[in-house]
Amino acid sequence: MRLFQCSACGQTIHFENRSCMRCGSTLGFDPGDVAMHALVPLDDGLWQVHGGGSRTSRFCDNAVIDVCHWLVPADQPDRYCVACRHNTIVPTIDGVGLERWRRIGLAQRHLFYSLLRWRLPHPTREQDPQNGLAFEFLADTVDTYGNTVPARTGHKNGMISLRASEAEDVVRESVRVSMNEPYRSLLGHFRHEIGHFYWQKLVADEATRIEARALFGDETQDYAAALQRHYYQGPPDDWQERFISPYASAHPSEDFAECWAHLFHIVDALETGRAFGMVLDPIGHDTLEAEIPFDPYREPSAGVLVEAWVPLSVALNAIQRSMGQPDSYPFVLSQPVIQKLDFINRLILGAATSSR
Repeated sequence: MRLFQCSACGQTIHFENRSCMRCGSTLGFDPGDVAMHALVPLDDGLWQVHGGGSRTSRFCDNAVIDVCHWLVPADQPDRYCVACRHNTIVPTIDGVGLERWRRIGLAQRHLFYSLLRWRLPHPTREQDPQNGLAFEFLADTVDTYGNTVPARTGHKNGMISLRASEAEDVVRESVRVSMNEPYRSLLGHFRHEIGHFYWQKLVADEATRIEARALFGDETQDYAAALQRHYYQGPPDDWQERFISPYASAHPSEDFAECWAHLFHIVDALETGRAFGMVLDPIGHDTLEAEIPFDPYREPSAGVLVEAWVPLSVALNAIQRSMGQPDSYPFVLSQPVIQKLDFINRLILGAATSSR
């Protein structure tokens, strides 16, 4: 994630900010140039970028309930921004539901920041009724015996479902512990599930499918049986040598989605490090030296990304431990995993080029 600057006063502003802490200017995110802007109010609910010409915008309709602060061009008929227009089922607008939606929406917009930076196609259900990208944020239900039935998180034919109650830390953490996962977050869910969507969209021609199967395995193997085997028997003993996580070993499609999510983690974190001018030069530890002189979202080699990421992740983990917190990135990148990341990176950059 990049840092941004208030065009009204020059103050550093962040992706999540709604108003400038120095001058009080209203802020909005423009998907057109993938940037945060200070805004000047006009008539009829329209806004103009401070010092940015005559183009006018309005806020996404979800701004009224403080769920979104993204902009929509005034000359377009859409009521919702490029992220929110994919939503089909959202939490109820009450105290708990609204707070969940705000947390989910922030993670969703962070996901879309990466999609926009990479220029990845994201057709809506209107554009592609059968397989367009859509989201449903589902509430848990209660059965006839009064037991809570957790909503599912998953993907099917472009529809990504997310269990809304995982927006609450206590719920998400309890699931993480019960499933013995080292990492679980809303943003991680989004990045993983959209990997399934892009598998269907981008691994389409025979040559690409052959290369993908050589790295991840045959995705046509029985999915339900593979998951049942994984949950009963656990991952193979050598999973760390071949997979990014135990869950990635369950099925080739999960391996792809896990690696897809990790590429998002790595690239976006590297962009953040670059925005802050981070350079690692620990005295007496040459192997942990690192800098980020490239744009991670445009870097064609996953090897280059990993070379910068490993020292940075080690430093982040050390800082976390100093604060008594768990590691930010508790994963090991083996050579087979790096090859998988490189395939996905090339796949993404190829899709971005063809969609310009």
